Amino acid sequence: MAVRRRRRGAAAPPEPPARSGRRPCRLSGRRAGAAMGRAALLPLLLVATAGRAGVSAAGGPEVHSLRGSWRLGNGNGSVVLRGEVPGCVHTALHRRGLIQDPYYRFNDVMYRWISLDNWTYSRTFKTPFDIRKWQKVNLVFEGVDTVAQILINNITLGRTDNMFNRYSFDITSMIKEVNFVEVRFLSAVSYAAEQSRCHKAYSIPPACPPPVQKGECHANFIRKEQCSFSWDWGPSFPTQGIWKDVRIEAYNHYHLIYFSLTSFFVKSAQQWSLEIESIFDVVSSKPIAGVVTVNIPKLQTQQTFGVKLQPGEGSIVLLVNINKSSAVEAWWPNGHGKQTGYNMTTTFIMEAGYQIEKFSKAYFRTVELVQEPIPGSPGLSFYFKINGRPIFIKGSNWIPADSFQDRVTYDTLWLLLKSAADANMNALRVWGGGVYEQDEFYNICDEIGIMVRRLKSHPSIILWSGNNENEAAIASNWFSIPYADREVYIKDYVLLYVKNIREIVLTEDKSRPFIASSPTNGLESVKEGWLSQNPYDTHYGDTHFYDYSNDCWNWTVYPKTRFASEYGFQSWPSFSTIEKVSSTEDWSYTSNFSLHRQHHENGNDQMLQQIGRHFKLPQSTDPIKKFKDMIYLTQVMQAQCIKTETEFYRFSQSEIIKGEGHTMGALYWQLNDIWQAPSWASLEYGGKWKLLHYFAQNFFAPLLPVAYEDKDVLYIYGVSDLHADRKLTLRVVVHAWSSLEPVCTLAKDGVTVKAQSAVLIYMESINNLLERCRNCTRKSCVITFCLVGEGGLQSPTNHHFLSSLKDAVGLEKTHLSASVSQRDDIYIFVLQTTAIAPFVSLDVGRIKGRFSDNGFLMIEKKKVVVFYPWEPTSVEELEESLTLTSLVDVV
Repeated sequence: MAVRRRRRGAAAPPEPPARSGRRPCRLSGRRAGAAMGRAALLPLLLVATAGRAGVSAAGGPEVHSLRGSWRLGNGNGSVVLRGEVPGCVHTALHRRGLIQDPYYRFNDVMYRWISLDNWTYSRTFKTPFDIRKWQKVNLVFEGVDTVAQILINNITLGRTDNMFNRYSFDITSMIKEVNFVEVRFLSAVSYAAEQSRCHKAYSIPPACPPPVQKGECHANFIRKEQCSFSWDWGPSFPTQGIWKDVRIEAYNHYHLIYFSLTSFFVKSAQQWSLEIESIFDVVSSKPIAGVVTVNIPKLQTQQTFGVKLQPGEGSIVLLVNINKSSAVEAWWPNGHGKQTGYNMTTTFIMEAGYQIEKFSKAYFRTVELVQEPIPGSPGLSFYFKINGRPIFIKGSNWIPADSFQDRVTYDTLWLLLKSAADANMNALRVWGGGVYEQDEFYNICDEIGIMVRRLKSHPSIILWSGNNENEAAIASNWFSIPYADREVYIKDYVLLYVKNIREIVLTEDKSRPFIASSPTNGLESVKEGWLSQNPYDTHYGDTHFYDYSNDCWNWTVYPKTRFASEYGFQSWPSFSTIEKVSSTEDWSYTSNFSLHRQHHENGNDQMLQQIGRHFKLPQSTDPIKKFKDMIYLTQVMQAQCIKTETEFYRFSQSEIIKGEGHTMGALYWQLNDIWQAPSWASLEYGGKWKLLHYFAQNFFAPLLPVAYEDKDVLYIYGVSDLHADRKLTLRVVVHAWSSLEPVCTLAKDGVTVKAQSAVLIYMESINNLLERCRNCTRKSCVITFCLVGEGGLQSPTNHHFLSSLKDAVGLEKTHLSASVSQRDDIYIFVLQTTAIAPFVSLDVGRIKGRFSDNGFLMIEKKKVVVFYPWEPTSVEELEESLTLTSLVDVV
């Protein structure tokens, strides 16, 4: 049966704890919808400052970072070493050679002891300024992971219990010329277990992850990255450490602690405006007056405001009207226009103290979530308008890029996000069981036009969501809650996500929509008291859909939903990725390692079953070849499955069939990997593109012909994200598997493909087509097709199989060869084949980079593929590392 439910445990934020101070057993009924699940789609609140601040006059603040080498010791003092800050215990132990790579083989279980111990970071530092000159000195931690006691000079400053909060401690009266700072951690695993034990009012499911995940229990009792206790695609590494910057700040009078800007288009005035919010710590006992000047030179906009800061936490909200005579270029998502941003300087000149200059980027775009009746269909639409234009959302879901956040660099993020943009994606759904991503993540998304959620200064954020899958968890009763107890959980759910999170989000940010859950029925869920009876109803909101038992080539099993925000199939990462964390005895599909690495129940068997529907399973007597063939087939299967499902969502965007359709979003699960293991990802750990990511580049192309069969009739749709109608030629070519020469070719001219829609452009019964192309049967032939227009406009060449490839007649063993040459910074691979080759894969092992195309159906003697390296390489290195595989090589 089709499974319209979770792929894995629900993700829900536990109770937001106090800013500081950990009290034992401080749980109460306010724990709310922690009720359901293990993670958080974290809404907003602690927004890091965007841009950089400069101080222009003497008397500005002194800021001194304490990053670098700290002393690190375990609970009983038996392990002492130097540990880098920012960092965590695991990476410190690894860098010092005290443990192996935590990702190697079974180390996630072997190194459990690290997370169960209580570690302490400490260091001494000299105060780099004259203490007497400053009215206020703070010790600021941007991120503490997670439960810790903070001390300076043996005085307790406070306690932390939230990985995502920024903690600032006033040390004005305690700081000396030489200081000793300590961060005493408590095991997150022990803390979560204790918090759970203390909560006796009612159960908070799930208590533990499924055994297949080899994880820790009670993650929903701690405000920490939920997947660090394990998930169905990741290991259990409940880290301890100072994971972000720590610094000393000294200042007089006032200090800027928060700055954000949000753009609005005021329809009545036909004018753009910016709301600028600044929050200061005001040390003075009296209000401080001054002026603020906002300058955006390219928009000929400069405004000056008289302001007054109140003692304590003083805030200023300014409304800047953009000069009407300046043409504002809007920010557009990838594939729909430029990502224009404007340099902006905000200068604060106050009567006391110094001048502050804040440099930032201003972006202008509007976003609407449209939920309105659709003619001929019950329910409501669910789609996004950006700058007034409906946009089909194409993309994937983002998870943390590493179990150890200190290993996630700007380059890591750039590579993954640029790969998303290069595959024609325009959106990512940031999953809620991870971390608040670093500023660089959102800055890159702003630059390349990837729409995400979080941090209101960023145009890339288009939606807030209160949680992941919690509405569905309650509605479908995933955790077998007795009916009599259900009201407690519903009340908690509404209290946390609606009365707390929703109200705070909408107060803080009026510039973009909020939904309480995902999946949800949107306005229908609101109407039903925030919990709909069936959050997977295809007539409303978004849906998640996973089905591993049916044939993934059969498009009729997929929901004709308004918006598909999660769906997917697993595959294994390539051998070169697995090789780094395994040994020779692990290189088999049924090895202990292969079972250990699979965290989804029956995942390896489900892949085999899906492969077996359409492909012959490897029978090689060489165990390593057999393993490599299996890896290849899992990637082919995953790519073909998600291609079929995504194309179904794309061609459903303009039609209503039996009341269903108008699908306006396809976000497959998942973009990236957290470690080297089988998962739903299209990018392997380290960034290497799986075959699925190459397929995504095509199935998310702005112009694409899509084929499907219904009752032995072939239908081809023209799918377009282009902003104008196009007159094109549809080329349909039929090949026999046994020959590189086409059996027959059809060119249909004057085909109109409408702007931003999916329209039927061709239909023919399969029998007619086979008769027309003499000597063809379903098993002996394959169809390829593409759209061609003027000025070089061309879609990718798509394919439609008329039978399973295991039944294909005429496929011959082919000789594939490649010559490699260099042109400037790229490498040209010229491929030659002696026969048709399905799913041709080029793999250059550990050499980092990507190809222009991969996993393709090779139906011509010669094909040119470009390799874009991510690090220096050479023709010789590439030739030596290259492996060419096609389906006929799997024996």
